[in-house]
Amino acid sequence: MKWILTVLLVWVMNGSLLAQHRYWDTDYDSLLQSLPQQRTDTARLHTLVHLLDLHPTNPQALPLLNQLLALNQRVQALNEAPYRRLRAGMVLWQKENVAAAALDSMKLAVTEFDRVGRPIPLLLTDLVTLFNRLGAMDARKQYYEDKLAFYRVRGNTENIAACYLSQGNFYRRTGDYNRAINCSLRAADMAQQFSRTLYVNELLVTGSIYADWGNTDKAVQYLSQALALPEFRRVQGHNRVFTFVTLSKLYLQQRQLQAALQASDSALAARRTEVSEEGMNQAHALVQKAAVLLHMGELKSAGELLQRAQKLDDSLALAMSDKPGEFELDATWAQYYLAQRDYARAETHWLLAYRKATAAKLDRLRPKYLQQLAAFYVARGRPAEAQRYSSAYIALIDTFNLAQNTFHVAQYEGERVEQAQNAQISNLRQSQAVQAVRLRLGNWLLLGALVAVVLVSGLGVFIYQQLLMKRRMLAQLRQTQSQLVQAEKMAFLGELTAGIAHELQNPLNFMKNFAEVSTDLVDDMHGEGLASGRAEGLEGEILAGLKQNLQQISQHGQRASSIIKDMLAHSRSGTSQRVPTDLNALASEALTLAYEGLGANDKLFSASLVTNFEPQMGLVPVVAQDMSRVLLNLCTNALYAVRQCQQQVLVAAGQEPDYYEPTVTIITRRTAGQAVEILVRDNGTGMSEAVKAKIFQPFFTTKPAGEGTGLGLSLSYDIVTKGHGGTLTVESHEGEGTEFIIRLPSN
Repeated sequence: MKWILTVLLVWVMNGSLLAQHRYWDTDYDSLLQSLPQQRTDTARLHTLVHLLDLHPTNPQALPLLNQLLALNQRVQALNEAPYRRLRAGMVLWQKENVAAAALDSMKLAVTEFDRVGRPIPLLLTDLVTLFNRLGAMDARKQYYEDKLAFYRVRGNTENIAACYLSQGNFYRRTGDYNRAINCSLRAADMAQQFSRTLYVNELLVTGSIYADWGNTDKAVQYLSQALALPEFRRVQGHNRVFTFVTLSKLYLQQRQLQAALQASDSALAARRTEVSEEGMNQAHALVQKAAVLLHMGELKSAGELLQRAQKLDDSLALAMSDKPGEFELDATWAQYYLAQRDYARAETHWLLAYRKATAAKLDRLRPKYLQQLAAFYVARGRPAEAQRYSSAYIALIDTFNLAQNTFHVAQYEGERVEQAQNAQISNLRQSQAVQAVRLRLGNWLLLGALVAVVLVSGLGVFIYQQLLMKRRMLAQLRQTQSQLVQAEKMAFLGELTAGIAHELQNPLNFMKNFAEVSTDLVDDMHGEGLASGRAEGLEGEILAGLKQNLQQISQHGQRASSIIKDMLAHSRSGTSQRVPTDLNALASEALTLAYEGLGANDKLFSASLVTNFEPQMGLVPVVAQDMSRVLLNLCTNALYAVRQCQQQVLVAAGQEPDYYEPTVTIITRRTAGQAVEILVRDNGTGMSEAVKAKIFQPFFTTKPAGEGTGLGLSLSYDIVTKGHGGTLTVESHEGEGTEFIIRLPSN
């Protein structure tokens, strides 16, 4: 029982993880296109919630929120308080100079989502933009530390990963690469449980942090690991630009210029995901490609790219640090003008780059720019400025080292907080264990239910055994039935063989007798010739007798041959291929042939032939040769019946009667179910009920000996029923006439 429960638990957990991956890795554009196709309000509402979970703050979020709130007024399917807070924050977000109010409103929205227990990892990461816009780095750090503690107690995996991700970006900005990598890897491990795309992104971030830290081997390790995953193909927009810009910088540090150039081209070719971010992504990629071209000595091409990036910066007022990374446009301009020997402009851009980095609190870039300024002034022979920026660099490095020590202490303090939180989680688990003990009494009730289930299962096993026994009895009955059918077939075969022998015996006896008589006549003719010479009269009589005997032998031999041919036709019926056939023409031809055949034997016989054919019959798939044989047989029998009736009336009246006219009628028609029917009707002698019961049996005939084999109707019945899947029936009344009905399926 335990292993069954274990398997079910693993299956449920795996299904849950797969569902989470499918949810958070859903393609946003495809989901947005499916929104108008949702047929019910509930399905449309769920799609809107999904879209807002994937992109809660992009420009399309506000109209989607409007749709969601309006739709929920009708269906009342979710708590809309968090979404109203989110909408209020989005309205402020899209305005200028109200970032603080927008941040406060978005925090309230996060609180509402936490209250209803809904994961919002992407909303948490998007809030970083507002903190950065306000320059509130300390407030940002404290907010995510508090949220991380809150979510860890509640085990909210998605939100924990988002908090680690945001903290990792913070420590990277401040230059604390150790803690940045620590947070990034924790975010990656958590993201692996619900989003492969986010997992790949955090591997890429870890690689870029190692590149900033100077650990090239680790950087290449994590970047290569991310690029090798199939989910990397789905990484687009600023994440893809960030990846290839980082790779280009890494290759540039290693002096692999062609690889750096190729990576920068890949950043430029990244597919856009949001129109609002297209200009920002392109500007970052242009600056990086320009930096590569400067190292390759292609100043003209680098200048053109920097001009394009400058236009984007002037129109969009791009932040120095954003989603694709650091935007070092001014530093790249400074390097360009240094290569052009335009030292005044180079100095201007180095100073501008340093001021922007200071204003943005990008502590990891400020030492780099101070070094560049000191080196620039030394090269220009301006020792005072060089001394000033060198001193600033040294002071900044001391402050940075002090901050690093502070971070290490803070990290230790963070571990203590984490231990306290773990203790709190342990206490909660102990409380749950106490509740489990209390619930154990309920398990006795479950045990009773289990006993009932066992009893029901036992009853089910008993019923199943009875079912198996009845199935075996049914199989035995079917076997017995099969044996009876086989015995009946053998009896029929014996009857059929006896009939064949009886029918063949008569013509063969005649042939034997006439052959013996002919032999005696020949012997007599030879004897008479020896005694008294050949008497011409006697010889003529003998020769006439021989001629008559030979005619009888030929006639009965043909009859035996006809019986054998009919038997062969009986065995071959239904083996040919069906072809579309005009049944009207086939019936008309059969009636004409039957009439001409009977007229050849009886020159005085005449009858009325009536046809009533369905004009819209069309072509019907039949074996034309076999169906022609059936129709010819039925028409011949009908003409024979009316001839017999005419002769009976003639004998009774003593002369040709005026009141009886032999008539044979053929009718073709389609029924309401589109089945095909052919009727062969005569006004002949008719049949008794006893004759009708045997009419389709082999070798049964009402004709005198020598005029029928008794196989025609049997053969016709097999052709219609077995060869064509139809029916052949007869309706007759003695002294009134007979009607044969052929019914064929429509296909």
